[in-house]
Amino acid sequence: MEKIFTAQSTVGEIVALFPKASDLFKTYKIDFCCGGNRPLCDVLTEKQLEVDVILQQLQSMYEKSLEKVEKNWLDVPHTELIEHIIQTHHQFLLEELPKLTPYVTKVARVHGPTQPHLIQVHQLFHELKIELEQHLMKEEKDVFPLIIQFEKRPTEENRQMMIRAIEELMAEHEHAGDIIKNIREITNDFTPPVDACGTYRLVYNRLEALEDDLFTHIHLENNILFPRILTE
Repeated sequence: MEKIFTAQSTVGEIVALFPKASDLFKTYKIDFCCGGNRPLCDVLTEKQLEVDVILQQLQSMYEKSLEKVEKNWLDVPHTELIEHIIQTHHQFLLEELPKLTPYVTKVARVHGPTQPHLIQVHQLFHELKIELEQHLMKEEKDVFPLIIQFEKRPTEENRQMMIRAIEELMAEHEHAGDIIKNIREITNDFTPPVDACGTYRLVYNRLEALEDDLFTHIHLENNILFPRILTE
């Protein structure tokens, strides 16, 4: 079978073409959302990973995936992708962030005096929560309608407004991504102590799920929606 990916393919291009590649990248802690514009070879060299080995793994995974029919977000209209982002990823955050908040606070209050890193986690989580809530509102109320408007009326004025708005979103994506990566580092890859209580474990598990959803969310925008719009 023809080789689909090369060492020069960017991480974002690979995940856009083959979404399941994100699972492999997560295993190797490769940033496919905010760092999606980097060539795979550069990322792997930086991490001291074998390029040929990773490419072979990607190729094998891709060939196996052909046996299943999966949604290709590269082929759907802007409006359908935006609706998916809102209904899936925005909805997840709007439900999860307020539910997770009291647990993060409880773990920090109970265990923070003896484990100071949990105080940092608490601070970072609340910074992330505030930022994401404002970000979602901006996307739904301002930027997504602007994209849909541009699709219907592709004037130069609308284009410039949309470009500025997208650049702001991408900067916010990078900052949010940095926060969750910091939380991962502080929590030793979301690994609780062996004697951690149930709430402690719950917080780590749900923070990791939050990271997973957030990275997919950012990927769909940074590597699929925004580039497609800006090249029209």
